[in-house]
Amino acid sequence: MILELHILQNFAPSNLNRDDTGSPKDCEFGGHRRARISSQCFKRAIRQAFKNERLIDEANLASRTKRLVGQIASQLKEKGKNEDEAKRVVEALLGGVSLKAKEEKGEIKTQYLLFLGADEIAEVADLCNKHWDALLAVVPAEVASEEQNVRKGKTKDAKKAAKDAAPPEVSKAMLEALRGGKKGANAADLALFGRMLADLPDKNFYAASQVAHAISTNKINMEFDFYTAVDDLKPNDNQGSDMLGTVEFNSACFYRYANVDVEQLKKNLDGDVELASKTIEAFIRAAVTAVPIGKQNSMAAQNPPSFVLAVARDAGLWSLANAFVKPVRPKGESDLVEESIKALDSYWGDLTGMYSKGQIKGAWVASLAHDGLVNLKDAKVANLADLIGRVMNRLREQSEEAQQ
Repeated sequence: MILELHILQNFAPSNLNRDDTGSPKDCEFGGHRRARISSQCFKRAIRQAFKNERLIDEANLASRTKRLVGQIASQLKEKGKNEDEAKRVVEALLGGVSLKAKEEKGEIKTQYLLFLGADEIAEVADLCNKHWDALLAVVPAEVASEEQNVRKGKTKDAKKAAKDAAPPEVSKAMLEALRGGKKGANAADLALFGRMLADLPDKNFYAASQVAHAISTNKINMEFDFYTAVDDLKPNDNQGSDMLGTVEFNSACFYRYANVDVEQLKKNLDGDVELASKTIEAFIRAAVTAVPIGKQNSMAAQNPPSFVLAVARDAGLWSLANAFVKPVRPKGESDLVEESIKALDSYWGDLTGMYSKGQIKGAWVASLAHDGLVNLKDAKVANLADLIGRVMNRLREQSEEAQQ
């Protein structure tokens, strides 16, 4: 079964997700300029909501980091190990499975971000502690730094030397600690969003969810805030500002779309049905409550969604973004959000009329709008809690039907 979420969220003036120039991200859609918030931005907000709102136990969450060496070295230090030696031991263990690390500005970092579950990190730390002497022996101080070796005229790559010298049984244990698609994981966010390890493709996870870039239902114009700052200790007879500048922003009603492949999620979680169920419920709650943090201290665009549609289906995927190919505008007494809801409802009717509802096993709507629904009026529920309850009941029924 596949669960889809369709969300309409109207943000006050803000700059929630910036590009490389500091401007709010945007795109062209339907021949008009639209505001945009990247899928990566919302996925980050969802993962933070898992933790901050305690929707999922920390033991079932993952960390994305280049600072794995320092993290594990700190754990080993607490067990009485020398921290500098601990860093070399972790490097040796990672190097043994082709995960390179090097020093950057005083920190040892892996070549790219590693997305690892809490249990994977704990197992790597245990391996370092268990095989301490063997790992410490394969990376002596004089080969710990490639830069040092170059200065000494040594041409053999220090990391390759560490890999070749690492005890095979330790490298094998390290690969087993990094759970891949064949073994599964117990990290909910890792199972949802997947990972790619370029040097260890068999340890990749195929994401159970897809998250679209959020785009505005309305066309937008970029606006500028000219700001000034005054020195509090400046003499009273000295006029003028001591700092000035501009910040770009916009205001838009965003259409957000995401889906979760329930069977893929269970597979990624090694068949843990209970954790999969908790993960789906947490994903719905987090997707609704998550708000990007960009420029929030100066703009505070803390606006919850006005409309949430959850759809359970056997197959097929429908983004409803094309409901807004023609930009929405307020009409008479009807505001932008209300008109966006009407456009989505109308497009839903068009899709179900053309392709039927055969694969759809349930649809539920929680909305702040009191009217405007025609094709989805029978899907209206009282509130978000009711929507989540009905979704979870339908998923349980589907699971029971599959077992019969």
